[in-house]
Amino acid sequence: MAASSITIRPSAIEIAHAVAAAIPSEVSTRPLLGILGVVTGAGVVTLTSRMISLGLADFRGLHGFGYDESAWIGTAFDIGLMFIGPFTVYLGGLMGPRRILLTAAALFTVLFISLPFVHSYSLAIAIVLLGGLTSGTFYPLTLTFALRNIPLRYLPFTLALYATFVDGAVNIAPSLYGWYRDHLSSNWMFWNSALITPVMMICIYYGIPKASSAKKSGEAPSFAGFLYASVGLAMLLAACEQGERLDWWRSGVFNALFAGGAFLLLCALVRRLRGPNRLVALPYLLKWNTMLLGSLLFWFRFTLCTTIILVPQALAIRGFEPDQIGPAIIWSAIPLIPLAFTAALLLRRKFDPRLLLAIGLACTAFAAWLNSQYSSTWAAENFYRTELLTGVGQAFAFIGLVGCIVLQAIFAGALAKPEWVLTLSAFFHTIRIFGGTAGAIYMGHFVAQREKLHSNLLGLHVSSGNWITGQNVHAMTAGLYAKSSGMAAAGARAIDLIAARLRLQAYSLSILDGFLLIAWSCACALIFVALLRQSPLDYGDLSMQQRIPASAKESK
Repeated sequence: MAASSITIRPSAIEIAHAVAAAIPSEVSTRPLLGILGVVTGAGVVTLTSRMISLGLADFRGLHGFGYDESAWIGTAFDIGLMFIGPFTVYLGGLMGPRRILLTAAALFTVLFISLPFVHSYSLAIAIVLLGGLTSGTFYPLTLTFALRNIPLRYLPFTLALYATFVDGAVNIAPSLYGWYRDHLSSNWMFWNSALITPVMMICIYYGIPKASSAKKSGEAPSFAGFLYASVGLAMLLAACEQGERLDWWRSGVFNALFAGGAFLLLCALVRRLRGPNRLVALPYLLKWNTMLLGSLLFWFRFTLCTTIILVPQALAIRGFEPDQIGPAIIWSAIPLIPLAFTAALLLRRKFDPRLLLAIGLACTAFAAWLNSQYSSTWAAENFYRTELLTGVGQAFAFIGLVGCIVLQAIFAGALAKPEWVLTLSAFFHTIRIFGGTAGAIYMGHFVAQREKLHSNLLGLHVSSGNWITGQNVHAMTAGLYAKSSGMAAAGARAIDLIAARLRLQAYSLSILDGFLLIAWSCACALIFVALLRQSPLDYGDLSMQQRIPASAKESK
């Protein structure tokens, strides 16, 4: 028998261990500073976006902007985030992630310090757009930094900090903004982020080593392809965000944005097929787990509508202000730190991140189902227990999801080539932005449509010929007569009060439907979790594999 005729192929586990062993165990002399800088950047973007949405009405009033004009301020920030996401692949491969982050953070700080002093609408839009462009580099390069510059034995704790900063920023924003508005100034919704960003810069500067300059080889990468894709995605995002206000396909602005964005994306795809770009590796994304994880990220962003939209609206329809809504939302952030580090310790002990994700989604679904018992008499105190459970679900789901993404990136060889890890980061950044926007848009549209349906159904039982309606009108008219100018005025006020009660009940029922939708969406997401393939690697393996080279060297 010829031994040369037998080919022994390494197993998936052996390949995974070889990949982990090939990663340097120490790439930074100050890894904790690098970790803190990375996760702070991600938290700043989330906090800034939430602050703009919460304080838009106050900013509009202080500067005298109209409603339709100010509606584009938040959209301008999101356009910048979306545009720079795919484009960061080009910039990261050309200049290096560290240099981009430091430059973008410095510009972001200057822009948001000066924004409250701007009273020109055009200039305000330009500054917010540039703020989105600069801060939009933080998210897609976070995964790049985590995989290439942070020792892998610290990854579970990096995920814990990442969940604490990002998820905590979503939940703490209402309370923080309410305190700023009542005790300082609403301008602090911009200055808050501008003061945090220099801390991030210091951590990145001292905690992340300088990357060696990329060697120029072959043809220069295509600039036009990235531009087409970035502008196309930004236009589609703007169309989606403004669609409800513009009445969708009945608006020429919406049609122009949607058609232009779709055309530019098609141009980017055609250009990519005709001439492949060495900085983009789209075929690398065509893996089972990568596609499923992208879908789950989209789904997870939709589940955040519980704390971002439904609970605030449930209290806002009764006249609650952000500082009164905040105590209900902040209960989602209370368990974040202990739960996040508990999850990190579980990952270190070879706990499957898919189970963490499943537990988190199940907790979120159960909390949404409990919230579906909502009525118009609820106050902030009624949401404390369910929001605490929601915080547990979001913490576990977030760490489990990001943990699966990181393991998939390592096992799939993302670290072997810079274009692979940059493409993967840009892909999940795009999914994150579109997932959050699409989820918020759909939930807003769903609640509005359900409110119309419930108003119509309730209105069928409140008619002028119904004796119950007539009795209520007469009773309320008698009660209001003493403080009205006459019987006709008292009757009109009584009808207005009944209509207000009808609207309140219709909104309450529509929010109840929204909670049930979140619960069912989490149940559907669990099916996708079950379809995920188990990674041959776990975080215990990563820590052990990185100790092997050092011990081997000592023995030699």
